[in-house]
Amino acid sequence: MNSATTPSAPDDPYLWLEEVDGARARAWVEGRNRITEAELEAQPAYGALRARLRAILDSDEKIPYAGCHAGLLYNYWRDAVHARGIWRRTTLDEYRKEAPAWETLIDLDLLAREEGENWVWGGVTWLEPDGARCLVSLSRGGGDARVVREFDAIERRFVSDGFVLPEAKSDVAWIDQDTLFVGTDFGPGSLTDSGYPRIVKEWRRGTPLAAAATVFEARPDDLSASAWVDATPGFERAFVQRQIGFYSSELFLRRGGRLIKVPKPEDANAFAVRDQLVIELRSSWETGGAIYPQGALLAADVDAFLDGGAVFEALFLPAPGTSLDGVTVTRDALLLTVLDKVRNRIVELRREDGRWQARDLALPDMGALDTWAFDRIASNRYFLTMTGFTEPSTLYLMEAGTQAREPLKSMPAFFRAEGLQVHQFEARSSDGTRVPYFAVMHRDTRPDGDNPTVLYGYGGFEVSLKPGYAALSGAAWLEDGGVYVVANIRGGGEFGPGWHQAALKEGRQRAFDDFIGVAEDLIARNITSPRRLGIMGGSNGGLLVGAVLTQRPELFNAVVCQVPLLDMRRYHLLLAGASWMGEYGDPDDPAEWAWLARYSPYHRVRAGERYPRVLFTTSTRDDRVHPGHARKMAARMLEQGHDLLYWENLEGGHAGAADNAQTARMWALTWTFLRRQLGKDQAA
Repeated sequence: MNSATTPSAPDDPYLWLEEVDGARARAWVEGRNRITEAELEAQPAYGALRARLRAILDSDEKIPYAGCHAGLLYNYWRDAVHARGIWRRTTLDEYRKEAPAWETLIDLDLLAREEGENWVWGGVTWLEPDGARCLVSLSRGGGDARVVREFDAIERRFVSDGFVLPEAKSDVAWIDQDTLFVGTDFGPGSLTDSGYPRIVKEWRRGTPLAAAATVFEARPDDLSASAWVDATPGFERAFVQRQIGFYSSELFLRRGGRLIKVPKPEDANAFAVRDQLVIELRSSWETGGAIYPQGALLAADVDAFLDGGAVFEALFLPAPGTSLDGVTVTRDALLLTVLDKVRNRIVELRREDGRWQARDLALPDMGALDTWAFDRIASNRYFLTMTGFTEPSTLYLMEAGTQAREPLKSMPAFFRAEGLQVHQFEARSSDGTRVPYFAVMHRDTRPDGDNPTVLYGYGGFEVSLKPGYAALSGAAWLEDGGVYVVANIRGGGEFGPGWHQAALKEGRQRAFDDFIGVAEDLIARNITSPRRLGIMGGSNGGLLVGAVLTQRPELFNAVVCQVPLLDMRRYHLLLAGASWMGEYGDPDDPAEWAWLARYSPYHRVRAGERYPRVLFTTSTRDDRVHPGHARKMAARMLEQGHDLLYWENLEGGHAGAADNAQTARMWALTWTFLRRQLGKDQAA
């Protein structure tokens, strides 16, 4: 076996488990599946729970969230009749009705049967501002690699001689009706080390893809290259982006066949809004005689900025406890979603008399608010959703410049929330940092340390965990008296770029310490105890719970580790792993491997230790985080004599499931496992 200080190796006995379609890997996976099914299917409550979760997922009462194009609302929908889903549209007047009349454009179940493919919906890219053509993305089994096909929304059919791209992690955008920007797998050398497009080409209709003219080439060790067009009438512009790493990029304006570099900081995001260039800072920036803090949002005239004479306006400056959570663009306004102590508020910005004017919207304190444009080019209308841990989501239509909210749709209550209360506590991490967390529990919960509790975390990639209505966990856990906890640990974006950057690379242990601190605080408050406490996380959150599993196993009695990273010696060699070196570090650099080795779960797990029971879940079709991580960790732990369960869905991609039936099965397995491990009927 490899030690935690020795690079893993060629002699690793489980490298064969990285072979996605290898016969031995498949046999091992299927063996684990049978054991997991046999154990959990035997639980009397499992079947009933699975049926209930499936009913929630299939419900016709869910909100049919929509996007607008050329005045019509488009929605992708799955239910009991449409397992793979349908893509459909309606008018706003119809959408306002309780039961709108929808026009189906693509029936994925029918298409899959006709073409003999396991299609999973991947979204559309419209010809803007009002074109009838779009590019439809379809995935085989739910992976990130997709087939792209041109679709005619008037004829409601795929264009027989239209644009088609074979399966790849492509990036495509319309230039005009007969021309595309295309980044895809053009052959050897055309992808980055991360597996994303390195080359952007201009492809004209009726010509072979091989003849497309190269627009830009990124370096092989960059993350990706892409290009797009801002189709706002009167402000049409083409942009090319070199994504150097996850948090660094170069932006170019394409004008007259030339690429003009936008002189922004490499770690800042930038986009155009009519005549304004908007820049979001990840680091402080000194420009024009002023110093702007990290997390600020700035705006300046595009042409003046490119000419070097820009005067910036600060659209958002972070205060203690606040951060910018999102920006929505309408025709004449920006809607800023701000996080204030991990609760949202909305600030509307409108440009009047040559300056940006701000006003706070008077909205209920619901926890989580989200906005997106109804039609950012032609309208000032936008959608707003309000939600909370115990409040089902409500969808409104609003218009910039007004305060009126038109309710459009409301989600029903899918679980009994009477008596549930949401608390926001703070824990102290090992370095003294105060870490907030939400705890949802019944008002009659006794502080006796005997309450089954699930602690969820993520802690990476600037992702903020906000209050939100989770129908499945509510039905499976909360309404039966379980306590559900969400930890806002460092590595996330809850308090801006600094909160994230504190846990980057060599600082990653801070995220783990924060999570451990929350667990200890729950125990100190006597909300729960180690034998009643379980932890759960997926993807980067799977790494989180995997690391904490090996560092503080005595704190927990159950671990759900979903689509995880676990082998930090080889993660950069597997699928998209190289793209995350800006987050974790480079294992091939001895200095960086030294800190990775200190927490890499695959290298820290030991025989003879007593670990809480683990349920690993992954997907054969996950082409983002390799299923080999979960396979290898499970194999090593089984060899060492540890008790665990393992479930690998054969499709579903990084989501772990490809349709409602698979999703219900996955979560029924998960919550049955947690109920058994943490429930009050277990043996002491």
